[in-house]
Amino acid sequence: MSLFDTATKRSALLVFTLSSFLTPFMGSSVSIALPVMGTDFVIDAVLLSWVETAYLLTAAIFLVPFGRLADIHGRRKIYIIGISIYTLFSFLCGISNSATTLVLFRTLQGVGSAMIFGTGIAILTSVFPANERGRVLGITVAAVYAGLSTGPFIGGLLTEHLGWRSVFLSNVPAGLLIIVVVFWNLKGEWAEAKGERFDLTGSIIYGASLVPIMYGFSRLPELTGLCLLIVGIVGIALFVRWELRVDHPVFNMKLLKENRAFRFSSIAALLNYAATFAVTFLLSLYLQYIKGYGAEAAGIILVSRPIVMAVTSLIAGRISDRIEPRVIASIGMAFVVVGLIMLVFVNQATTVGFLIASLIVLGLGFGLFSSPNMNAIMSSVERKFYGVASGTVGTMRLLGQMFSMGIATLIFAVYIGRIQITPETHDQFLMAVRVAFIVFAALCFAGIFASLARGKIR
Repeated sequence: MSLFDTATKRSALLVFTLSSFLTPFMGSSVSIALPVMGTDFVIDAVLLSWVETAYLLTAAIFLVPFGRLADIHGRRKIYIIGISIYTLFSFLCGISNSATTLVLFRTLQGVGSAMIFGTGIAILTSVFPANERGRVLGITVAAVYAGLSTGPFIGGLLTEHLGWRSVFLSNVPAGLLIIVVVFWNLKGEWAEAKGERFDLTGSIIYGASLVPIMYGFSRLPELTGLCLLIVGIVGIALFVRWELRVDHPVFNMKLLKENRAFRFSSIAALLNYAATFAVTFLLSLYLQYIKGYGAEAAGIILVSRPIVMAVTSLIAGRISDRIEPRVIASIGMAFVVVGLIMLVFVNQATTVGFLIASLIVLGLGFGLFSSPNMNAIMSSVERKFYGVASGTVGTMRLLGQMFSMGIATLIFAVYIGRIQITPETHDQFLMAVRVAFIVFAALCFAGIFASLARGKIR
């Protein structure tokens, strides 16, 4: 079988397009269903946000280690285990009987997600030549946004008519289908780092550092939260020091230290996701608590952003095969800043038309940014680091999403406190939402400069 075998390329693209659709589909469906879960389990806004945050935290902890394990032991093998775990815990989330068990199962579901996204992009990059990668990555990014776009709508329908549990259970048949397709059609393992040692110590330090950082965010402005953040930051410093000394690091720091394109593309991705992920979470709560819409109607309104993302990313991916990715990605980042600034002005009288216009601008910007930025990251490293680079792409996304939810959680804790959102707290809620969008716009503005600083890829 040749390196770029046609049948293998088609099977890989099919499998990872399906899984690229599945996980964001459920993520955006869950965002729409959160208020109903909160009512069902009678939990406050901070604990409610952990239904999302627990999943993101676990996925972020394990993405780079599983990307490295995939480079050593085989990317197909790790992927199959991951999609199996993800499917199992989708089912268990759907039958959970308390908020505690739901958060626990979402946490374990994040482990499966880490295996999926720590391998998917690496396999695609392995089987497709450089001159086709932008197009292929554009297709998978479009699948992500197709999942994001259909998630709020279908998730709203499911939540409204079948209950929030159906959001999780609907993923089980799709997961089983992907498993069958992988076993029957995808051949090969792609383990270019076979024989190298796995850095277990570094992986433990990395994971142990992320937990106090994220939990510390949720406890701010309390002293406990500040202490946890300090512990996490010290842990990250120890991780960097360890990785620079070990022979076979779980994350090769030389990629960040010596590879300018990889370093700034990764930073740009982190800032972009940190500035945009919580938008759906915040607007879902806004539409249902402030505007009085049901989950179905809120989902229909929110669908505008990912639809524009899906269409734009397909075009942007193709263009990035011919034009410098930093140019397209930087323009995209600027559009995102404009969209976030528009959302700073939301209030009780804001029209649906204004919200949709803001979401369209955001979708256009993110679609222009994402696939060219991903192409830049994967094209800047050699083959033996594809798994680590793939894990880095996913980690920047998940860390960004995690910090986005952390920032939202912190702002809620400061302006609302650990109480349910009720008509009496609507003014505080609106103030918290506006402050969040100001912070997100500032982060994304900084991201424009990181995107421009990466230099030329070709």
